[in-house]
Amino acid sequence: MERVSSRIAAIAESATLAVDAKAKAMKAAGRPVVGFGAGEPDFPTPDYIVAAAEAACRNPAMHKYTPTAGLPALREAVAAKTLRDSGYRVDPSQVLITNGGKQAVYEAFATLLDPGDEVLVPAPYWTTYPEAIKLAGGVQVDVPTDESSGFLATVEQLERARTKRTKVVLFVSPSNPTGAVYPAEMVAEIGRWAAEHGLWVVTDEIYEHLVYGGARFQSIAAAVPELADRVVVLNGVAKTFAMTGWRVGWMIGPPDVVKAATNLQSHATSNVANVSQAAALAAVSGDLSAVAAMRTAFDRRRQIMVRMLNEIPGVVCPEPLGAFYAYPSVKGLLGRSLRGRRPATSAELAELVLEEAEVAVVPGEAFGTPGYFRLSYALGDDDLVTGLTRVGELFAELA
Repeated sequence: MERVSSRIAAIAESATLAVDAKAKAMKAAGRPVVGFGAGEPDFPTPDYIVAAAEAACRNPAMHKYTPTAGLPALREAVAAKTLRDSGYRVDPSQVLITNGGKQAVYEAFATLLDPGDEVLVPAPYWTTYPEAIKLAGGVQVDVPTDESSGFLATVEQLERARTKRTKVVLFVSPSNPTGAVYPAEMVAEIGRWAAEHGLWVVTDEIYEHLVYGGARFQSIAAAVPELADRVVVLNGVAKTFAMTGWRVGWMIGPPDVVKAATNLQSHATSNVANVSQAAALAAVSGDLSAVAAMRTAFDRRRQIMVRMLNEIPGVVCPEPLGAFYAYPSVKGLLGRSLRGRRPATSAELAELVLEEAEVAVVPGEAFGTPGYFRLSYALGDDDLVTGLTRVGELFAELA
């Protein structure tokens, strides 16, 4: 008899967290590693949010259990924030506060899927989606995209992938890992197609406020009202408000789905930590001035990163329009000699970059598309330039 269940043994470690952990371990050992791996803003959480948490610590009511689905005031604030930011009107009873966005992802698929149900997943995709689908007994069906289309999946591609077992379409804009942002007309077209075929849409909107240039965020739930009874929206405070460690996310959906997910959470974790919920309440209820300042910095770093990557012969980096990642192709570098090695895959090349240039990147294998790197530009300008300069100097040695 196996010691670990086959279901859990099949889960892969988060590749992004693994790269980040290795980079931090090397730093702790005294090596000057520059980490492009983790999707984590380098800014501190805004002061007014921290102050709300401090006040909550001194409130005895926050020392006790609270409702599993979240503090009523926070659920109301999330509903109001959703209307303000995306134009999608929901009742607070349709909001479930979760322990970070990852719990929202897991609970959404666990609630919607039965064994054998298929989920259409445009690739590249964030590393957690496949594991959550797998844990729920679902079957992931990849819909491949690449830089030629701006990493955007079309209705025609989705339709070709649809079968009688298809139940859910995963829709993510802005995208992790590519930074792709779907234009409004494509968002509406995909939403109408899903509604026409009676499919569920799970949409991850955690990067909604991080869009650049002429790109605009468009919620598929707001764009296609007829989806209301078959759409689940995932979101949280981590990326927008530099609150990755506070662990507050949420899912929004039809009442029966939210009630079922709440029942699941009641046995898994119960309520999210009340101090974190108080901080999140301050975040979503306040204005977006702190967010605007962070977005300006991200935009500057985005432009520097894209320019420096495209200056490296053999690297092709499309311009990301959202989130805080670049997703360059490194296919032109594979199979070439570098410091006595000949990396054949982007995973092997990423390992070489970490060892020889002391720069941490995440290979495309982690996101379902070998031949690419994901680099986060949510780090300081000086570190960004230092890291990319090292990468460029290393790749200049390729034979």
